[in-house]
Amino acid sequence: MRVRAAALLIEDDKLAVMERHRAGRHYFTFPGGGVDAGETVEQAVVREVEEELGLRVAVERKVADVWFHGNRQEYFLVQRISGEFGTGTGEEYTRAAPDDPNFGTYLPVWLSILDALNQPLLPIEMVLLLVKSHPDDWPEKPVIIFEQER
Repeated sequence: MRVRAAALLIEDDKLAVMERHRAGRHYFTFPGGGVDAGETVEQAVVREVEEELGLRVAVERKVADVWFHGNRQEYFLVQRISGEFGTGTGEEYTRAAPDDPNFGTYLPVWLSILDALNQPLLPIEMVLLLVKSHPDDWPEKPVIIFEQER
């Protein structure tokens, strides 16, 4: 089973997301990635945000476990400590074949929370939780979501 750590970084009612163009599709995802051997999920989300967005963050709290294709994705509210948005240097940007359509492109962008439901932001179940919960109505305990296949 693969575990993915993902971040919800919100500033001024905007959400940091990764814009993707891949295999003929255009969509947005929450910043994050796989948990490496020897690191906690919290350490992974901090590392992934730095790699993808160029920001150092602190984990505030876990908000959800999303299950999809038998894999668990853990979502965390995070807060910026330092860094300049858009300066990530992770393998997404340094891979040898960025023109490979199966690899696609990665672009960090800010997306208005008000507009999140009108964009192809995945997974939609996390978008619904975000819109419902932000700014002050997050569940006390992490929500468990089983993502519907489309």
